[in-house]
Amino acid sequence: MTVKSKTEDLEIFITVADTGGFSAAANQLDVQVARVSRSVARLEAELDAPLLNRTTRRVELTAEGQVFLDYAKQALSTLEQGEDKLKSLKGTPSGRLRVDAASPFLYHQIIPLIKEFNACYPEIKLELISHENIIDLIEQRTDIAIRIGRLPDSNLHAKTLGASKLYLVASRDYLDSSSTPQSIPELADHKILGFADMPQLNNWPLTEPLELTPKLTASSGEAIRQLCLAGNGIALLSNFMIRQDIDAGKLIEVLPGSVLSPNARELVQAVYYRNTALSSRISAFLDFFSNRLSL
Repeated sequence: MTVKSKTEDLEIFITVADTGGFSAAANQLDVQVARVSRSVARLEAELDAPLLNRTTRRVELTAEGQVFLDYAKQALSTLEQGEDKLKSLKGTPSGRLRVDAASPFLYHQIIPLIKEFNACYPEIKLELISHENIIDLIEQRTDIAIRIGRLPDSNLHAKTLGASKLYLVASRDYLDSSSTPQSIPELADHKILGFADMPQLNNWPLTEPLELTPKLTASSGEAIRQLCLAGNGIALLSNFMIRQDIDAGKLIEVLPGSVLSPNARELVQAVYYRNTALSSRISAFLDFFSNRLSL
């Protein structure tokens, strides 16, 4: 049997399915919408089957499309592994490497090291993406995800990169206007900054149990950091994103010693699927960053 589907058409079809629309897929792939439409139409013609149902707002997979999507993803993954194996024989890690991390880790730990990484591995094409919540690596076609905190049991490999302590912090302006708390119970009288979409992170691991209700919430740790720097309240944030702020006096540690350590939220790990061979580019990334992070 002759396989008619082109890899480019497969990639475009997968992206449409993942993003839910032709325009969204075109934006992600940086191509014209017409090209996306032609690719999907070509696939449907070659397969003699409808893959997508088009509506005014989004597209949805047909039953045939869902079946084909799974095989298309497996096919591209197998091809990528084969290409990576051939390239590894040459001794130089190369190819696409898609890395996901929460925005503060991306901004404060990964991006400052990218220039050096590119100099060491010029043949690796990095794609950096940011999600605040845990993602499905296969669905997002992601090779490595950096996760903060204890991981649930899964079929993922995990490499521990280190631990990043948590600190209660506030700006000098906030403390001057609201007074500095002298004990953990006094935190209840202050403006607490917390997470909007991950309420479990608002249960602070304090040496004395205290239930706190955030006065102001945001969807990411970086947004909370910015709110804290602007004098909006007290936050519990990881050392990897605020150490420079503390050293520069932009943020002040509140109630030193009041946060339990070690705790589950300190752990920083890189995860990847264990059912695929560890590619040379994943190994290169892990080896490079594990020795340079400032956690």
